[in-house]
Amino acid sequence: MSEFSLVAMGGTFDIIHKGHLTLLSKAFSISSKVIIGLTSDELAEKRGKKTLNKYSKRFKTLVRTINTNFPNHLYQISKLDNDFGPAVLEENVEALIVSDETGNQGAILNQLRAEKNLSPVKVVIVPMVLAQDGNRISTSRIKNSEIDEEGNLSSID
Repeated sequence: MSEFSLVAMGGTFDIIHKGHLTLLSKAFSISSKVIIGLTSDELAEKRGKKTLNKYSKRFKTLVRTINTNFPNHLYQISKLDNDFGPAVLEENVEALIVSDETGNQGAILNQLRAEKNLSPVKVVIVPMVLAQDGNRISTSRIKNSEIDEEGNLSSID
């Protein structure tokens, strides 16, 4: 039996890397169902993110990644047009999965839920996954060809 019946998490998932897989793994290991907020192109742009892939491609890649790495798990992908999406409105969400980097989002979410008379969620912080050089794995580092999706340093010829 899972610790939670429903948890939420979110991300842009432009280039899926080891850090994303760690977050997904934690979510699926503690809950029987996971709601994943996938950042819309508009929200990504508003946040100053330059995505390589449009929403539809990121959605398909995320589905393929989940079905390959976490078969037989229940999940729902919701388009995120704001910071929290269904995590604010869905009464049954019991926990929010975040990284060290986004840990403060839990307090903000719980404040929004309180305003809607919903119970607070538990905030589950997953440590950042580090690359070979000891710095965090991130999509921007992958885009800059510093590291690959596994966190290995890129070799310069």
